[in-house]
Amino acid sequence: MAFDAVEDGVDVAGDYRRHVKKAEHTIFIILAASFAIFMIIALFAIANEGFRSFALEISSINVAYYAGAILILFGGYLLRFPKWGLYLNKLGVRIGRAKNLMIYLSMYSMDITPGRWGRSIASYTIGKVSNARFTKVFPAIVADIFTDFLGFASLALFASFLVNRFVFESVLFTILLLLPFFFLYNKGPFQYIKGKFGHIRWLRKFFKSGELYFRNKSLLGKGAYIYSLPFTITAEIMNGAALFLVILSFGVNLGLSDFPIVIFIYTSSLLIGLITGIPATLGVTDGALIGYLTLFFPALGITFGLASAITIFFRFISVWFVEGFGLASLVYTTRYWSTPSQSAR
Repeated sequence: MAFDAVEDGVDVAGDYRRHVKKAEHTIFIILAASFAIFMIIALFAIANEGFRSFALEISSINVAYYAGAILILFGGYLLRFPKWGLYLNKLGVRIGRAKNLMIYLSMYSMDITPGRWGRSIASYTIGKVSNARFTKVFPAIVADIFTDFLGFASLALFASFLVNRFVFESVLFTILLLLPFFFLYNKGPFQYIKGKFGHIRWLRKFFKSGELYFRNKSLLGKGAYIYSLPFTITAEIMNGAALFLVILSFGVNLGLSDFPIVIFIYTSSLLIGLITGIPATLGVTDGALIGYLTLFFPALGITFGLASAITIFFRFISVWFVEGFGLASLVYTTRYWSTPSQSAR
């Protein structure tokens, strides 16, 4: 059966075209909101310390350190690729490595969509190059998001214990954020809901897809998740190292002994943003970063204005840069959408 035909009663091609249109509007709105937040942060910094002082802080940035931050952050995303390849291999999906890497990077164009739901667009691309059904590929996307979170949460908890700050909050937020995955990894709740509402005609499509999802998910096995953790934890450490380099780029005299604190600032700020459910954690993570930087490093001269500049430049690469290489990869991989489904090459 061709991938873009009706799959077990599910109009995959039609769903994906609507999915892409919705994602395009969502991304535009979120990026516009992100830019507005950067402007608001800058205005607050100017109001607090004056335009001249804030402009001097911006102009003082060390380009070499900042370029290093971009490279190490991108390296962290590349480091996650082997686990993605393992998931597809476990599910019996075969794609050439170079082609698969481009499809994988294209998923990051959708990381700022709520719940990263836009990542499922990759299922359509994979289907066009390998004839794999959506329900066969989707467990890999869920596993990729889940293991990304597990690695991040593990690092966040370790960092909170290491600096002995906000430990209870870190544990509580992690547990709350794990709850949605409980329903994605336990068939019991799904079966219960299906038993209650399976007779409703317009829900049959949902339950049919759910049955296929759980059937394919079992192919991954527990070993795949254990295998993934070293990659995701190391990748998150590299993201924290990117923040470390951004701080250094503004002339702040950080030492290696400050690295655990920076890791805590990065993970805790993002954790606070994630618990709100706001797309791309807009505004919340930004505010948390500014607050933590001024809380932990006042002796190193990090004022509100400098913390604001650091936050803007770090969030630019951790949101806009990631979105940029994701969109470039997505544009490249859409060439597969207009060709008939084919075997992997």
